[in-house]
Amino acid sequence: MAPGVLENFWKAVSRKKPNDDDGSHSKLARVLTLLDLTGLGVGSTLGLGAYVLAGSVAYEQAGPAVVVSFVIAALAAAIAGLCYAEFASRVPKAGSAYIYTYITIGEFAAFTIGWNLMLEYIIGTASVARGLSGYIDALIDNRMGNALKSVMPIKVSFLAEYPDLLSFVVVLFITALLAYGVKESTLLNNLFTGVNLLVIMVVLVSVGIKADPVNWAIRPDDAKVPPGLDIGAGGFLPYGIAGVMAGAAKCFYGYVGFDCIATTGEEAQNPSRNIPLAIITSLLVIFLSYFGVATVLTMALPYYLQDPVAPFPRLFDSLGWQEIKWIVSIGAIFSLCTNSLGAMFPLPRVLYAMSSDGLLFKQLRTVHPRTKTPLLATLLSGVFSGTMAMLFDLHQLIDMMSIGTLLAYTIVAVSVLVLRYEHSVNFIASTQTKSSTVVQQLFNLTCLTAPTRLSSDIVKVCVLLYAIIISGISSILVHGQNYLDSYNPLMCTVLTASTIVAVVLTLVISCQPTEARQLTFRVPFVPFVPLLSIFVNVYLMFQLDAATWVRFVVWLVVGFIIYFAYGIRHSVQGSGSQTLSESQLENPFGVFGTVKL
Repeated sequence: MAPGVLENFWKAVSRKKPNDDDGSHSKLARVLTLLDLTGLGVGSTLGLGAYVLAGSVAYEQAGPAVVVSFVIAALAAAIAGLCYAEFASRVPKAGSAYIYTYITIGEFAAFTIGWNLMLEYIIGTASVARGLSGYIDALIDNRMGNALKSVMPIKVSFLAEYPDLLSFVVVLFITALLAYGVKESTLLNNLFTGVNLLVIMVVLVSVGIKADPVNWAIRPDDAKVPPGLDIGAGGFLPYGIAGVMAGAAKCFYGYVGFDCIATTGEEAQNPSRNIPLAIITSLLVIFLSYFGVATVLTMALPYYLQDPVAPFPRLFDSLGWQEIKWIVSIGAIFSLCTNSLGAMFPLPRVLYAMSSDGLLFKQLRTVHPRTKTPLLATLLSGVFSGTMAMLFDLHQLIDMMSIGTLLAYTIVAVSVLVLRYEHSVNFIASTQTKSSTVVQQLFNLTCLTAPTRLSSDIVKVCVLLYAIIISGISSILVHGQNYLDSYNPLMCTVLTASTIVAVVLTLVISCQPTEARQLTFRVPFVPFVPLLSIFVNVYLMFQLDAATWVRFVVWLVVGFIIYFAYGIRHSVQGSGSQTLSESQLENPFGVFGTVKL
């Protein structure tokens, strides 16, 4: 392949979307208030995690220290949330991590993130609908499932045992609601979220009456422990610090979903202010709910007696509180309804953003003139997600949702660093800056106060090296624990050397000058907070099994085929257009040109 062709190809995959569009030309309805955005974040995140996750992690991983696991997971989610909040103040556009990556890193990376977000939202919608159907079926003694299994059995290993028609109907209902109008759907979401929070308050008050701190100090030789039952070391940390960290990795997924707020950049009122506030507020509400539920649950019932599938029904049965049991069950149904709405809400917006940029088929950016919603993208999202909910057993695919989310969080943190240290084309370097060497600039010995091309490039290289080093450290911590426990000289040396290199890279980045643009929200303690977010996300990704990575690679290959067959040739950036004008939105079929490779 000729050098010129390679150069053109690199320019095509690395071209960036200019950040000079404030979203004012968008045809989406800008109607979402701060309350709507906060309700969307809480509703999409605060679901079965409050009803299942606390009991599951207490029983299987952490014991009473599940409360610490939730704190650690909350800190990890908050770090990612801060990065999202800064970008929301910078880029008031639909598309979330996709549009952020397009502006900072380039087109190919942006398509990869957008494609992964689609996977996250599709599986999230389908799995929540499946869970809602299963919860309702359990309340009627599994009559619906047994009937469908006898009439329409499916005997395929990777599919469900029967077509779950109720989950399909649930997804279609949510689709119709989202297609009808964003304001109407968020009103219903706010109502369901309010009911969900009210039920959690009922749980905290009623179960809190029965809370007994003694259940946080049970020893293996205690008389109340059933004979022959393994309860670990007992006490508050029955499974040690390792159990707390394993529980934190699982609890982190209970916070996944708040990023849907960042997809509303073209539908939120005053997005630069309201989106960051909504992200932070929703994370705070979610954490307080999880922490409170985990506290009263493990104090009211010993951790070794928890039901990892349905902890509250087990608790209420043991207390003889059938009325409270049904109240909580109804609350769980409402929470799953809001989860379904929140999981599906971002999907058509990502499709809309990617198709508006020409990376996906242009018909998907069609906005209905009356409802002001991306109608075709919404309907396609609903049919595809509903079909998966109806036909697939999604247990093995849940981790795929997590891996896509963690990768998106990582790229957002990288993008924050790139933009914060990006040089301005209007900045004229001084003579001292021009004559400075790379070695001098590594620790900013020239005392620059504004970024230059050299300082910006140093940050980019250091971030890339940091990501590679952190991947190695995470791999050792996850897969080489046995070597570390036995103090293997080679493994300990590699881990120590890698840690030192990561610290040095962090110091080099921190010495570089940052841009001074005024924003409504900025991530504090840069670069330490974004770099910590990268480490946490990469570490959690390495917790996932090999089969998840294989399925993830297959999904990426399908997306890359679409990009190189269609997106790279129809990209708006490749055609010379920077943004879609009103006339282009009215007549989208004549917009795209062809990038010459």
